[in-house]
Amino acid sequence: MEVYIKNEKIQEKLNVLLSDYQIYYQNLRAFHWLVKGQQFYMLHEKFEAFYDEAAEDIDEIAERILMISGKPLHSFEDYLKHAGMKAEKNLEKASDIIPKIIANNEHLLLSFRNILEMAADAGDEGTVALMSDFIGAAEKRLWMLNSLQI
Repeated sequence: MEVYIKNEKIQEKLNVLLSDYQIYYQNLRAFHWLVKGQQFYMLHEKFEAFYDEAAEDIDEIAERILMISGKPLHSFEDYLKHAGMKAEKNLEKASDIIPKIIANNEHLLLSFRNILEMAADAGDEGTVALMSDFIGAAEKRLWMLNSLQI
């Protein structure tokens, strides 16, 4: 009896999520570096916390792909090819940046929910648990970001 889940459709969806997360991570790095204005200190610090969290999530996604007998994408060329999220450039004002982070998180949240449903149907409890954790964290980020008065 095979004890490990092997589902190529879930592997594929997780690799798309991994690609999106890499774009999200780099967007956050750029926002952290480039943000200007009265809220600089708060946002600079918050963006760093967001990208640190994203780096941990990226590692968990890649490891989950390996756990279900897949191979995580691992080149920027592949990330750009598979991502549904857009890389952002030259944004400095909080009023331009915050809506982009909100949109990125909404995109990720939709992916988490879709993967959770697919994994639940496949009996992949490990992926379900991971996506459930990601959903809670994304909902909290969105609540916080939507509460900013920019």
